[in-house]
This record gives sequence, structure tokens and C-alpha cells, in this order.
Amino acid sequence: MKSHDSSADLLRDWSADGHGANSKIGVLLVHGFTGSPAAMRPWAEYLNSHGYTVKVPLLPGHGTSPKDLNEVKWQEWPAKVESDLQSLLRTCEKVFLIGFSMGGTTSLNVAARYSNELAGLILVNPMIHLRFVPPQLAWVVSRFMKYRSSIGDDIKRPGVTELGYDANPIVGVYQLLKMCSKTRSELPRVTLPVQLFHSAEDHTLPVSNTEIILREIGSKEKSRIELVNSYHVAPLDYDAEIIYKNSQIFIESH
Repeated sequence: MKSHDSSADLLRDWSADGHGANSKIGVLLVHGFTGSPAAMRPWAEYLNSHGYTVKVPLLPGHGTSPKDLNEVKWQEWPAKVESDLQSLLRTCEKVFLIGFSMGGTTSLNVAARYSNELAGLILVNPMIHLRFVPPQLAWVVSRFMKYRSSIGDDIKRPGVTELGYDANPIVGVYQLLKMCSKTRSELPRVTLPVQLFHSAEDHTLPVSNTEIILREIGSKEKSRIELVNSYHVAPLDYDAEIIYKNSQIFIESH
């Protein structure tokens, strides 16, 4: 794993209470597959600096070693998000959910059940399928191969890392694809306002993921913002400020 002891704080759950007029507005930010809360922490700190109450969960199987991601069931990811979401719903008047990559899948899965309780959903390069790779194929591959090369740190900006794993756990991929399949069937139940950011140059996920989600969600209010100077991990890339500021505008308008 690309981490050091000094980065340990970025590999844990993180939260910060809000202040001022926005203190009762909660935002939950969810990281991607093989990644860590480090990918969402600067965004969360930006929103907190504007008064919002924020939470950045560490998803099960992450922040430790790749083998742990081969031992989780996909249901554990939305369960973790749901637990933190319920905490925010108890203390905040309005709550927004933000998901990046597989965190977008997880957020969509949760939003399908919480659309009436959430104020809005923000997605960055979300995942809903892996073209030509059904869950069954990933399961077969996992019988012979436990790991492949890392898919993390697809970042245009040099010297930046999301502190993710240096290997891609294949059993974990199988679980991820199962979640994608289940979540796609639930997309019509996502009816809350949605803002989606998409990188024009993404070496991890094809644009078909964005197109499927925008086409199949039940939301009437949905917008797409193209990012022209970032790769997949856009919340840490050159367009991060565009994401942060536009998400703030979206939150303020709802």
C-alpha cells in the first residue's frame, strides 16, 4: 500500500462538525475501490470550511492491505455508508451524499432507498458497469488469480496520491461487479437531484458509465459537468477546484 505512518490519519474515518448558518447541513463523501478517504478529504475540508458538517467513511476492506478487500461482501459497503448517513440524518436538517468512482456506485445504491430523505446526490466518475466483464467472469478469474496490477492513482497532476492499494484484489472486483449489477437495477428509484462530474480523459472507467447512470436514474433534475484537465481521480486532480466550487453551488441551491 502506498502509505506511510504520517498518512495514517488519511486512512481512517474522518468527520468534522459544521459551524454557522450551514452547521445543520450534512455532507457524506465516499471514496473509490482500492482507494481511501484521502481522495475525499480535501473536498470535505473545503466544504467544512464553509460551515458544513462532513463525514468521510473508510469503506470495509480498505485502508489496511489488499487481502482484506478480497474478504468483504459488497453489502458491507452500502451498510457502512448507510450507518454514517443515518447519523447525519439524526443531527442535520438536510443531508447530501457524494460518491467518487465505486463510491458513486455505493452512493447510488444507498440513494435508491433514501431519495426522499436526501437533499441531493453528487457523483464524480461513477461506476455502474465494467464493459464485457460480467460478475460471473470475474468470479472465474478469481479462482485462478487473487490480484492484478493496481488501478489507483489515475491522476494527471504529478506527485499526488489517493493512498490506495498497490494491487487490485480480484475477489473484491467480483463483489464490486455484483454491487454494480444490483445497483443498476435500482437506478429508476433514484429520484433526488443529481450533479455528475465526468473526466473527458479517464483511464479507469469508460464514459458509458456516466451515460448509463444519467439515462437510467429516475431523477428529473440532473446535470453533467465535463472535466477537461483531470483523469479518473478528479477530486485530487487539476479540476478539483471546479468540483469543489460547483458542488458548493449545488448544495446551496438545494
